[in-house]
Amino acid sequence: MTGTALAPFTADDYRVRRERAARAAAEAGLAGLLVAPGPDLVWLTGYAPTAVTERLTLLVLAAGQDPVLVVPTLEAPDARHAVGEAALTVRDWADGKDPYAATARLLDGSGRYGISDNTWALHLLGLQKALPGTSYAALTEALPMLRAVKDAAELELLAAAGAAADRAFEEIRKVAFAGRRESDVAADLAGLLRRSGHGRVDFTIVASGPNGADPHHEAGDRVIAHGDMVVLDFGGLKDGYGSDTSRTVHVGEPTPEERRVHAVVREAQQAGYEAVRPGAACQEVDRAARAVIADAGYGEYFVHRTGHGIGVTTHEPPYMIEGEEQPLVPGMCFSVEPGIYLPGRFGVRIEDIVAVTEDGGRRLNTTTREMVIVE
Repeated sequence: MTGTALAPFTADDYRVRRERAARAAAEAGLAGLLVAPGPDLVWLTGYAPTAVTERLTLLVLAAGQDPVLVVPTLEAPDARHAVGEAALTVRDWADGKDPYAATARLLDGSGRYGISDNTWALHLLGLQKALPGTSYAALTEALPMLRAVKDAAELELLAAAGAAADRAFEEIRKVAFAGRRESDVAADLAGLLRRSGHGRVDFTIVASGPNGADPHHEAGDRVIAHGDMVVLDFGGLKDGYGSDTSRTVHVGEPTPEERRVHAVVREAQQAGYEAVRPGAACQEVDRAARAVIADAGYGEYFVHRTGHGIGVTTHEPPYMIEGEEQPLVPGMCFSVEPGIYLPGRFGVRIEDIVAVTEDGGRRLNTTTREMVIVE
């Protein structure tokens, strides 16, 4: 999170989130939650250490107990000034002391704890050594929906991030593509995202021609040519919340087959969007989009899930995939991004972020989903 502007939440906002998280942990049969630096810590406290090192930083959260943030002594001043620090006890430990022994005094020696996914193995092993009777579950396994339902302020920030990414697309479609490297266009995209207010750019996929058949292609030195289909997938964080959108453009006039494949993906994306409604299972969104592509004869070329959640990270639960029966709830926010990838030839992906409303869904990306011709 270094260098990322954080969302303007109050200490009370963070307190409410911590109380909700502690209750959810208790209901899941956990003794509490242990949260290392990363998106969960930012969401629960507003604190993002400027450097994540081998020194232990850990939020200890349990129902009926005051939350405690364990930090290295040299970082204690910053922690105490964090936005969400009010109603938190900051307990520091000095270099040369055992941070795991200090943390162990805050824990139930026989309890099972949810622990944030990005906790270093070094720290988990240190806790297990200090308290061999404890056990642990990954936070996304134990409480997968902890951050999934956004409040009104979070949705406003996500909508602003989506609008900023849309502005970047409207500008990138005006630049020259033919005769330039993918990496040049990717650099343009990154600059446009920053100009639109993004504090952090997470990815700028520019996949031209046959590279478009690789869904996570890294923009490289391939020179984009007239006649190429080009998949653009880009996003990052604006005011601490994520954007992520994909559009597929064509350099010059497309072939009838290219138009047909693009039209199938556009129809699939629309079907996925129309499947969004409160109470529907996540997998229903995937099924709706996938059925369109399968019926058109391209089922084997849709090789990934239809969507992923977004919030303080650009990928988080819930996931729109077969087998995910989690019901959609107003406030959930996720991508709907079907694609078709023809190996050695080209690919097409169209992606919007969609928020679940009381009676359906709301797109947070509104640029055209029609075929866009670029030069």
